[in-house]
Amino acid sequence: MSGTVGAGPRDGAGGDGEVEALLRARLRAADEEIDTPPGLWERVKGPAPDGRSAAAAGAAGRRGAARLPRRHPYAVVVAVAAAVAAVVLGVWWAFLRPAAVEVRPAGPPRTVPLTVYNGEAACRPRHTLECALRLAVDPHRAYAARDNTAGRVWHGEVLAARCVVPDGQLVRDEQGVTSTRWYRVRTGQGVEGWLPGVRTRNTREVPECPAAGR
Repeated sequence: MSGTVGAGPRDGAGGDGEVEALLRARLRAADEEIDTPPGLWERVKGPAPDGRSAAAAGAAGRRGAARLPRRHPYAVVVAVAAAVAAVVLGVWWAFLRPAAVEVRPAGPPRTVPLTVYNGEAACRPRHTLECALRLAVDPHRAYAARDNTAGRVWHGEVLAARCVVPDGQLVRDEQGVTSTRWYRVRTGQGVEGWLPGVRTRNTREVPECPAAGR
């Protein structure tokens, strides 16, 4: 039995050596089969397509890169200044520009409602010619003059008063109340004229008429 056990390792060592020898033989055969393509070394060492060698072509490329024109400092300054100006203009337009002035068409002047008052109690409920009160064309002329009539109004009628003159003709009503104030008024029918101050009991402030509008 001892002879049988001792023979085993020797057989194993011999088998490994044969495998190693076989692998080496195959590697040598493969190496011998590798062949360099025809003309490879000539193409590597030969001149570039324009007649220069590869090394010369590389050096020429480096010299060309070194000869590239550099930006002039003045051009850089101009570009930076233009960029800054654009930013400043944008900030001014967004935040600092003056607000646009909205021009609105002039509307009609503001008016104050004015209620007609008749001193004769009997005429207050009547809408007749005998109970009508006249509007004057000119507050500085006689109120009773025939050619100084602009229209008629009645007690309780609401007029639109635009302004007042304080120095018109003195007028006295049926109750003895006097006044030199005259109101520039407009009726609901569009009739304009002057109403004596004694023909109303106004309690609201009315602006004074400008001299040109009297």
